[in-house]
Amino acid sequence: MLQSTKVELPQSVIFDMDGTLLDTEVLARKAFSAAIVACGFHYDANIYDRCLGTTHDATQKVLEAAYGAMFDTSELHVHWTNHFVELAKENPIKIKPGILQVLQALHAKGVPMAVATSNKRDVCEDALAKAGIAGYFQHYVCAGESANSKPAADPYLAAAALLNADPKKSWGVEDSDVGTLAAVRAGLRVFQIPDELPPSAATRELGHEIIASAEELLALI
Repeated sequence: MLQSTKVELPQSVIFDMDGTLLDTEVLARKAFSAAIVACGFHYDANIYDRCLGTTHDATQKVLEAAYGAMFDTSELHVHWTNHFVELAKENPIKIKPGILQVLQALHAKGVPMAVATSNKRDVCEDALAKAGIAGYFQHYVCAGESANSKPAADPYLAAAALLNADPKKSWGVEDSDVGTLAAVRAGLRVFQIPDELPPSAATRELGHEIIASAEELLALI
């Protein structure tokens, strides 16, 4: 639990999207499990876990290591996307608890915000628009739009630069270990809100703040 004493507001706040702003991870896992079976393989939760928070290229490497160098990731992504779209029709994607209130509070205080995601730009723009929160963000840094992807610091550094903010005076909000490492490397004050998986022992040693939900951030705004 964070201390309720308010601190100096950050110059900017940069959010991850999947699992942080939007509750997409459960649907994504269900869609993947159906897609991998459609490709003729068995679903393995451990393999999927290694893909969480990573880029499309990193995911491809994990899948090729698990299923063979000839594994057709393009076919998988077609099935994965189709299953995800169908699941989302029946289960509309929700905003994570406390996020809307945090966005509203930061906006009211004039704090600029951006998104740093490993997802593609068209997916990011569409998802945030449908969730009704796209208007809170001045910029997005998406897959392939920075020199290196998470866990490198580049996406967060790029987002801070777009906001004309000092990373060391900014906040980063993440759910995954990979994204958290990226934000810590960029020098931000990092709040991790674990989603599907708890932080690893190595991640816990990074010295950032691990909280139960975004609602805890309200005490600092």
